[in-house]
Amino acid sequence: MSPNLLTFLIVCPLVGLAGFVDAIAGGGGLISLPAYLIAGLPTQAALATNKMSACMGATIAAGKYAKNGYIPWKTAIPCVFVAMLGSSLGARLALMIDDYYFKRLMLVILPLTAVYIYGNKTMARERERLPLWQTMLIGSAVSFVIGIYDGFYGPGTGVFLILLLTGLAHYGLKESNGLCKAINWTTNVSSLAVFLMNGKVLLPLGLTAGLFSIVGSYLGARTFEKQGAKSVKPLMLIVVAIFFVKVLIEIL
Repeated sequence: MSPNLLTFLIVCPLVGLAGFVDAIAGGGGLISLPAYLIAGLPTQAALATNKMSACMGATIAAGKYAKNGYIPWKTAIPCVFVAMLGSSLGARLALMIDDYYFKRLMLVILPLTAVYIYGNKTMARERERLPLWQTMLIGSAVSFVIGIYDGFYGPGTGVFLILLLTGLAHYGLKESNGLCKAINWTTNVSSLAVFLMNGKVLLPLGLTAGLFSIVGSYLGARTFEKQGAKSVKPLMLIVVAIFFVKVLIEIL
């Protein structure tokens, strides 16, 4: 399909907002992917094009976090590697599933995502550090599983990563956020490569939206640097609710 002007007007501002939210606390995909779908793109094209714009924004965010010293490189390397493998696998799974099943799967994923976001009281709880080998093992396992999810679907990846890295691997908030950005960049690149090879990306829309994502990600990273993570749950919940209603109407 060839996106029209209305598609750009719907997608680009929301993708910019998604980049801002994602750079602060993760979960930008809860805004960006619904934006593509609300604009009328088929599911696989929406997933693929969303990966392109998300990848551009994630590059800026990851670079900013690396510059500020928030990425724990010693444990990040194995996490990034297994996340790349998981994301490639997830993207291949996504190409095998028809829109019909995707939409019904979303009717399950979206309410669970909303409950998870609503019930999350804090992402900033500091916990006693684990031995290095345990941190690397748990972090790698989390990265692989979330990598599959990110390649297959994506929304909420940043939120899930930060919560699991702080809760299970006992990273601090800034470290988990930095590691999340490195992993997120890797999973976006690897899954984007799969979608590009299969001709699913709408390049003009993806590149234009990607510029908005870059601006949003830069501003979000600057905000996190100065103020730390703040709650964006109400905004995420509103977008999830709109997306759920849209999918339900299409099915009915």
